Amino acid sequence: MIQVVAAVLIWLLVICLLPGIRVRRDHSVLTAAITISVALTLNIDQVYLSLDPALGGRNFVDPLANVSMVVGIYFLSRAIIRAARPDEAIEKRDRAGMILLAVVIVGLAASFSAIVTQGSSTRFMVDYGDQWSAALYSSIQFGYIGYVVSVTGITCFRFRGDMLRPYFRTAFTCIGVGCSFAVLLVLLVLVMDILHLQGRLDAMRSVSPIYDAAVVAAMAFLCVGLAIPPLARRVLRHRDSVTEEELVSGLTKIWEKTTKKRQDVRLVRDTEMIRRLDRAQKLHRMLVEVQDALLVEPSLGSSLDIHDLNVLNAAENYLAGPFVRQVPVRRRKREQAI
Repeated sequence: MIQVVAAVLIWLLVICLLPGIRVRRDHSVLTAAITISVALTLNIDQVYLSLDPALGGRNFVDPLANVSMVVGIYFLSRAIIRAARPDEAIEKRDRAGMILLAVVIVGLAASFSAIVTQGSSTRFMVDYGDQWSAALYSSIQFGYIGYVVSVTGITCFRFRGDMLRPYFRTAFTCIGVGCSFAVLLVLLVLVMDILHLQGRLDAMRSVSPIYDAAVVAAMAFLCVGLAIPPLARRVLRHRDSVTEEELVSGLTKIWEKTTKKRQDVRLVRDTEMIRRLDRAQKLHRMLVEVQDALLVEPSLGSSLDIHDLNVLNAAENYLAGPFVRQVPVRRRKREQAI
């Protein structure tokens, strides 16, 4: 049941990320989320038992799922750290990280090959965890995951305050909390591996409910944190679209009133050409032409009432935007990473 819940949570994240695939230049989080989704889906009992016999009934689906998991965790961590840290060096190829990942994959394959198994098992570590090779197999995977999520969580907590957008601060906080639960999860797995080797099965089973809760908590916080930025951007785009439509409607009357007498300030004489512009471009074009008309012939200002002045002020404030004046270009680029 835990495998199903974890898989559903991460697939929901994938669904949240898919609508922005055309406008987002960096697809690292989506790619990592799909990879982790595949890993968790392979661990669902029904899926596992339907695939493993086709591979000879040797439990090859288990290392396939675990390799997919560590690969997904690595690239997800890289995307999060790249979005959080202010230095550009982090964007360069992580050669050391790739080497460590390769060593982990080789270690998983080598330790798995030493495990003695009998038929497909949906409870792989429960059935074979009393073998040293199985304990090593599990420790390599979760030790690596623990290291990666620890670095990721520390980075999120360290740099969350640098984010100017509130929803990014919330997102990095959730991701940091999720990483904390993931570290707890790793520690619990290592404890269970040791207890299993010692033959203390009752003690191992007593830890299992805490492990299940940690899995759900880690996945929930990570998925919520990663889903907040794309969902918030969608909401903000919709809000901006509504605001732009209202401002264009109000500014059109002012534009016609002021530039009709001074058509020489119109950058484009053809009104049909203006209609073809998107709302933001149209709003900017009309505002500039109204301001030029008032500058060239100040007496036109007498034709504007208080409502017209409020519309002009609202259009100017909207186009200036709360972040255009204060957010460095570098920061805006990095915040698009998730």
